Amino acid sequence: MADQTFWNDQQNSKEVAARHSMLVKEVEGWEQLKKQVDDLLEMAELDARDQTVNLTEDITEQYNAALKQYEQLEFFLLLSGAHDARNVIMSIHAGTGGTDAQDWAEMLMRMYLRYAEKKGWGVEVVDESKGQEAGIKSATLIIRGPYAYGYLKSEHGVHRLVRISPFDAEKMRHTSFALVDVLPELDETARVEIKPEDLRVDTFMSGGHGGQSVNTTYSAVRLVHIPTGITVQCQNERSQTQNKETALKILKSKLRVRAEEEARTERKELRGEYHEAAWGNQARSYVIHPYHLLKDHRTGYESAEPEKALEGDLDEVVESYLRWLKKK
Repeated sequence: MADQTFWNDQQNSKEVAARHSMLVKEVEGWEQLKKQVDDLLEMAELDARDQTVNLTEDITEQYNAALKQYEQLEFFLLLSGAHDARNVIMSIHAGTGGTDAQDWAEMLMRMYLRYAEKKGWGVEVVDESKGQEAGIKSATLIIRGPYAYGYLKSEHGVHRLVRISPFDAEKMRHTSFALVDVLPELDETARVEIKPEDLRVDTFMSGGHGGQSVNTTYSAVRLVHIPTGITVQCQNERSQTQNKETALKILKSKLRVRAEEEARTERKELRGEYHEAAWGNQARSYVIHPYHLLKDHRTGYESAEPEKALEGDLDEVVESYLRWLKKK
């Protein structure tokens, strides 16, 4: 950060500065805990040495304070995966459930946007396909922030919603599904080589917001990796070149992760296995009717306040997943 050219790359400098701030906070936290423990030991020794001094209440208070501090710091120890410190490429796809599923996909997208906002992370929507009546068919986000992947890897999988449908005139209960795919944004993408003959490039007019020039020019780009069938598209930039560069970066990250998965004995380490967004495959359920329940089917975590999570308060769910992952 002391280098004179550090701030020339604004995007990189912001990410490094944010990571630096988090590391300083973490180190200061451990130093504060060490002081609390040292004080606690001194009080315990004094209490044992001098019977006329009764420090039981003070020792208990100090111990509880140190324990609370440790539990907060322990969370950082859970973020020790190879890619946990990286940014996130997140894709959300509506599954079984028609218009309700598309609305549910948009609700999930809003949940992650609010969570990112609370964490102080930056979000770039690189692609969004709107539903015909409501919601979204799919969306791809790049979420940038310290340990973003470490926090959000818990969100990979099929998410199930049970509620009274706002699109049903008879007010019947509906079940909707959406698939959330989470990848770390890998910066060493140069190691991934894509042969020109293996890549199909399609261009089309961007849809949605963005101004007149975005919606009337063929600036949107879709890349298809023919050998694997992986498809990536980007339409948020006005320039076709910029959209292609972003799409290519995402494609390379997907191919890198795919190669790493194939090289490992445990395929689930980074992404987990692909599941269709339908019955029997859900990783997490959000029930709003006839009762209120959020349940993660992998970890067993339960909460009677699913609305709290949908407003972007995901820390408890994330922590339960990371602790469960650590025990595996």
